[in-house]
Amino acid sequence: MYSPKEIVNRWVDAFNAGDVDAIAGLYGSGAINHQAANEPVAGVEAIREMFAAEFAAAKMVCIVEQILEDGQWAILEWRDLLGLRGCGFFQVVNENIPARVLG
Repeated sequence: MYSPKEIVNRWVDAFNAGDVDAIAGLYGSGAINHQAANEPVAGVEAIREMFAAEFAAAKMVCIVEQILEDGQWAILEWRDLLGLRGCGFFQVVNENIPARVLG
């Protein structure tokens, strides 16, 4: 059984590979992806489409600063090659992500 921290590490690997199928495969049915600047994206297929559009628009890289874990939650502190920084909060239940919040 994978811990929330291990699931987030798998998410980062898939993100950095631009693998939208692998990213979408980590989300559970009914998943919701919340991003500070956008409306929430609900459902695995909508999440897959969101990432496909984002990867088509720009080369994105997630450099892990640290991943913290508390119960069902893992918190990803990240940066990218352009100097952007942020945090992602991932709820993980039964090895699936039902909720992801970026702040």
